[in-house]
Amino acid sequence: LLARSLEIPLGPHRSRAVLLLIDVVNPLDFPGGEDLLRAALPMAERIAALKRRAWAAGIPCIYVNDSFDCWHLGFHELVEKIRSSGAPGVPLLERLAPDASADFNILKPRHSGFFRTALEVLLERLGTETVILTGGAGDICVPYTANDAYMRGFRVVVARDCVASEGEAAHAHALRQIARLLKADVSPAVEIDLGAIGGATSSIASPEP
Repeated sequence: LLARSLEIPLGPHRSRAVLLLIDVVNPLDFPGGEDLLRAALPMAERIAALKRRAWAAGIPCIYVNDSFDCWHLGFHELVEKIRSSGAPGVPLLERLAPDASADFNILKPRHSGFFRTALEVLLERLGTETVILTGGAGDICVPYTANDAYMRGFRVVVARDCVASEGEAAHAHALRQIARLLKADVSPAVEIDLGAIGGATSSIASPEP
């Protein structure tokens, strides 16, 4: 089943880089959510453009998303629940709606996309060397995920205009720390050379049944 799922849509391909979309499927119905939405809407347009470039370069897109305690739902069920709820975050979702036939997804229980999830296994399966981080919050889940990626030996790139936070000061501080401590590239999305970073490299051999 894993082999089949990896063969829909980008595969069977290995890719030296992946694009992570962190918590962009989000009701934003919590204190501070209005401030985050204000920053996230222009961010979403830039992520959408970066995502189109990633597809063109053969770079997989992975939605790494909080479950919001909906443990009984799969990712696409969560998408529909939020979409039908009329929550404040629906405009963000509409700008970055996942493609069920083309995007991977990982549901996470805490801040980091790696904590008790299958993300590391998926990245190993894809042959990933570089993770490109987008989404929110830029001062919480993005740095937690970036740190765990760095600790696992991945090169970290954060598209600085494709992440958003509630407050500007904390956001700027988090980006500085990511750049300094994780040796990350925090360039704007348009300056990220996807061709140089990587993309589809070779076929994934399906495991024996």
